[in-house]
Amino acid sequence: MARPVTLFTGQWADLPLTELAKKASGWGYDGLELACWGDHFDAARGATDPEYCEQQKNILKENSLSVYAISNHLAGQLVCDLNNDARSDGFAPNDCAGDPQKKRDWAVESMKQSAIAAKNMGLNVVNGFTGSSIWHLVYSFPPVSEEQIEEGFKYFADMWHPILDVFDENGVKCDFCGMNFQRKFHAVFVKNVQDGMPHIGKILKSFLDLFLANRWK
Repeated sequence: MARPVTLFTGQWADLPLTELAKKASGWGYDGLELACWGDHFDAARGATDPEYCEQQKNILKENSLSVYAISNHLAGQLVCDLNNDARSDGFAPNDCAGDPQKKRDWAVESMKQSAIAAKNMGLNVVNGFTGSSIWHLVYSFPPVSEEQIEEGFKYFADMWHPILDVFDENGVKCDFCGMNFQRKFHAVFVKNVQDGMPHIGKILKSFLDLFLANRWK
């Protein structure tokens, strides 16, 4: 059976879902991956309102489309990022603007809600970013110590383990899209494997489980 060809809606969040669904169907797509911004999908509402979930699915069905995942990249980015400038103010509700911790608190709750909402949608995958407290250290000058990188991994685990607990409780996987550590992640990957990955083991396992289950079919 051929893989379904789907479109992630995040780049078209300025369009109403009703309009985008018609376009995607006309372009020949089999389904959509709904972004949790614009009017495409509201994770908080989806976590508490099954009728809303059916409403969003019906928009796709009316256009011969299926939904295969929801994606909450913007909230995920705020979980571990420093959030200390205005660039991310638009990722969270207006009352969080200018307040790094308020943005982070909202993001953690939003990612937990995403897991519950995905279950209510009949889905088993939420895509997104993780954010990174050490991304600004990617260019290693002034020199960056191993302790600083290790501290970043520990913070990463401390922030994401409680979120992943909610994912586990709802039978939903979180696809981290590369974990957002990029070069710094790869630079210390071998070391962390050798050390038993005490901090990120559960998170890496979730990522690899999803990769092995879905990427090699």
